[in-house]
Amino acid sequence: MPLRTNASQLVEMAVIGYINQPTFRAPGYIADNNGISRMLPGMHGVVYNARVGDPAFGWAADHVEPGASLVNPDAAADNALHYLNCMGNKAIVTSGLAKGAVGVVTGEHQRILVDFEPDAAELLCVGDGVQIQAVGRGLEFGDYPQILLKKCSPALIDSIPIEAVDSRKIRVPVAMELPIRIMGSGAELNPEYVDQDLMSGDRTLMAELGIDRMRLGDLVAINHADHRYGRGYRKNAVTIALCIHGDSVMTGHGPGILTLMTCAEPCIEWTIDPGANIANYLNIREIV
Repeated sequence: MPLRTNASQLVEMAVIGYINQPTFRAPGYIADNNGISRMLPGMHGVVYNARVGDPAFGWAADHVEPGASLVNPDAAADNALHYLNCMGNKAIVTSGLAKGAVGVVTGEHQRILVDFEPDAAELLCVGDGVQIQAVGRGLEFGDYPQILLKKCSPALIDSIPIEAVDSRKIRVPVAMELPIRIMGSGAELNPEYVDQDLMSGDRTLMAELGIDRMRLGDLVAINHADHRYGRGYRKNAVTIALCIHGDSVMTGHGPGILTLMTCAEPCIEWTIDPGANIANYLNIREIV
């Protein structure tokens, strides 16, 4: 049975974004961990062949964003698109060849990321409007006020098999645990906005820890990570997060991890479940 929340008290609002074209900063090269200049695709636009459930590592790309990438050209409206959006929100295409197609919000990077079925994705065009039924801002657990929820829609929280351990603790399935020492770029951003990259430059360490098997859409646990109002180290704090974009060649970067829930005390336990991925939980696609 899902944990009790205040979902009935939340306001559900329409926000709109537009599919944007991939962007490059001139001259287009990125220096990798070995100082070699690389030119790779990855961010923004519509990605046809990477979806939640696919590997986060191994692409010939940098920060690959699965699905369709949305932006609003008005700065204040774009802030609302970011801050009001939560994972699992419903998205509807409002214009173009794919008008009427329904997708689901699966990530927040520099843009809002939405998954669509392949047949609909093939019809998406740059500039198409996508309206999102944004709900989740202000979501709380009724019996665990010490655990803060971030970027979670009620649909997402209800879909994850979270267990009540006792009056102070819950237990969440995750695909893997990340050691806080590898958390890098994005620590300077607040946890209500965008993600934090793990530092994947040490490939031997990634293989030893099994992190190179991470998938887009995986739930992960970060022990000693306090993401309540910033992102930093606090002994015994726990954060549960979501892998929202792929690996990076840039020093200090790697797959992106979006905060979902956090507690300054050891109030969140976790169990390892390879199937702990939003592709399964939100019925996007079945993965093993």
